[in-house]
Amino acid sequence: MEQDSLNYHIRQTQNKWILMVTILMLLFQSSYSSIVKNMTMDWKFFKEENQQQNWKTIQNKDGFKIFTKNGVLLISHTSNQPWIFAGNGKANYTMYRGNFKINENLNEKMALKDFELEEKSDTLTATFSRNNLLKVKVQFYSPENSSQITIKFLEYDPEINRLWLRIQADAQEHIYGCGEQFSYFDLRGKNFPLWTSEQGVGRNKSTYTTFLADLLDQAGGDYYSTFFPQPTYTSSKKYYLHIDDSSYMDFNFKNKEFHELLIWSIPKQIIINSASTFIELLEKLTILLGRQPKLPEWIYNGVWLGLQGGTSIIEAKLNKALEKGIKVSALWCQDWEGIRYTSFGKRLMWNWQWDPELYPGLDQKINILKEQGIRFMGYINPYLAAEKNLCKEASEKGYLAKNMKGEDYLVDFGEFDAGIVDFTNPDAYKWYKELIKKNLIEFGLSGWMADFGEYLPLDIKLQNGESGDMMHNKWPELWARINYEAVLETGKLNDVVYFMRAGYTGSQNYSTAMWAGDQNVDWSLDDGLASVIPAALSLGMCGHGIHHSDIGGYTTLFEMKRTKELFMRWAEMAAFTPIMRTHEGNRPTDNWQFDSDDETLEHFAKMTNIYVELAPYLKSVIQENADKGIPAQRPLFLHYENDERTYSIKYQYLLGRDILVAPVYQENVQQWNFYLPDDQWIHFWTEEIFQQGDHQIDAPIGQPIAFYRKDSQYKSLFQNIKKKLIDNEIIKYI
Repeated sequence: MEQDSLNYHIRQTQNKWILMVTILMLLFQSSYSSIVKNMTMDWKFFKEENQQQNWKTIQNKDGFKIFTKNGVLLISHTSNQPWIFAGNGKANYTMYRGNFKINENLNEKMALKDFELEEKSDTLTATFSRNNLLKVKVQFYSPENSSQITIKFLEYDPEINRLWLRIQADAQEHIYGCGEQFSYFDLRGKNFPLWTSEQGVGRNKSTYTTFLADLLDQAGGDYYSTFFPQPTYTSSKKYYLHIDDSSYMDFNFKNKEFHELLIWSIPKQIIINSASTFIELLEKLTILLGRQPKLPEWIYNGVWLGLQGGTSIIEAKLNKALEKGIKVSALWCQDWEGIRYTSFGKRLMWNWQWDPELYPGLDQKINILKEQGIRFMGYINPYLAAEKNLCKEASEKGYLAKNMKGEDYLVDFGEFDAGIVDFTNPDAYKWYKELIKKNLIEFGLSGWMADFGEYLPLDIKLQNGESGDMMHNKWPELWARINYEAVLETGKLNDVVYFMRAGYTGSQNYSTAMWAGDQNVDWSLDDGLASVIPAALSLGMCGHGIHHSDIGGYTTLFEMKRTKELFMRWAEMAAFTPIMRTHEGNRPTDNWQFDSDDETLEHFAKMTNIYVELAPYLKSVIQENADKGIPAQRPLFLHYENDERTYSIKYQYLLGRDILVAPVYQENVQQWNFYLPDDQWIHFWTEEIFQQGDHQIDAPIGQPIAFYRKDSQYKSLFQNIKKKLIDNEIIKYI
């Protein structure tokens, strides 16, 4: 009985608790239902109505939201936090020798809080305004079976020539791209004006070098100065955004909650796409923008040896290089068309035909070199020296761009003037393309530096009628296209390669390779050896995957001189890039060269032999770029997405999937610190196995900090590199 009584009381107590919990739940449910009613309806719309769509949208009375297919919030518009701002302003551009000062008088910036929506299954159309002022009608479209979202501006008030668009962000997000960026790889926390220009002598306003460049010649750059800007960025949330327009823009990534994109026009369209991996995302981006063809087979035979001075000089230097075991695939002689001297240093005669006085017998020498397995490469740019015959011919034919008075526009390039061929004139375009075919390809050049492209003035008259400010960023792409078509139409795309510094949207499809431009011959982070690493990585995240730099840098000014150590360290990095190429610089006699002493010759021989031994692997990496748009030099997170540390590393890179490179970019160091992601990594020279984490090892000159994955299918190739170098007596101290 006592047990029955106890059970009865327990049941009664349990029932009371159940009753109390039930009442509380009912009360909470009523309150909760009232609080989150709108959110629940939104979530139902999000989950049920859109589950068959390629994107996701949420709407309510106060606004709307747009998500990518993989659930990333892109656009959020409410009256308190609008997505779009509109206004108008007047720009002021000043150009001096390719360096630009840009500012504006902003008349109005208005938040377009008011909106009206029209929706179809794959389209959302919104008309934005502010009290019926500054109306903009925008269409958001995602086609069936696609993750792409296209934004088009259907109608807008004619006085609008400025837009500010806010893309949702979070504090932990990382941003990459905006073309080729030298000072920063992760762009969060900075804004980036997008305008093709000279890189500048020095790119850090706090340095003495940049101060002197600004003071003496208005030539100092800034952290965002770049030959190759592009209105494209990729997010660590695995989407890219690309604006299809050529006006001046400024992408601002400073705010933790949104990215603000300023556009000085009404763009044709904005394209956004998402993916589950970065590899897939880059494949989609390069389908949109284009991909580079694979490089010719001959480039893997060694370095493109940058020489100048005439036939006898280059022949003597080549023989010395070969005697020391340096592997040479080509002689790159930028002065094949002649030279001129200015206060800047040794420059070129911009008249694109062989100079037989400086290079006697070159027409025959090219064939002799080719029989020896060595190609000959030259130089060209889109301008013509005013005093030479080709410029005069272009002027007589009416092929030069005009100034506002209708006269030939001659640009000051630094103590000499040059005419600008009007590529918007179909006849001029064809004439220049035929010039490349005849004077370069038919003459026997296997490649060239296709230099410049950034100098299009703003006060210019072009045949197509477009303004200079809208054509300025387009010019590098037009210049690339002329080169591409000349090579393609002569059937030489698998045999001829040209490399460019300037670029913009579309250059991916027309440039066979990029180089980093005119770095200083120093150790500066913003403009020296280190800067070319984020340059390659950022450009790769914009769809251009073949990149290299002048070994040792180019610009010698203000007591800067290339040292022996700098040349050696730069060569070590270059051995693990798609292309090895030297440059004597603008003042060759001031700079340490590959043949300045025997130790440098022997060191350089080793680096070129490493490059040649890597050829089977490099070919597969370049083929992957051609097939899928995956860059040769890759950020670590491309293959280690779950490793948060990799998202902030800008001075290391993967060469393909299986090699990790951590270049030494400081002088007088004996040891080097670096980070390895989660894999087993074998050091090329000691063959020691390293695991994930931070490491420090000895860093003697001659042993580039490079590792390969233990599980790589190319493991035997990598293992044999050291052995072959020793067997061939290229190295003796390892």
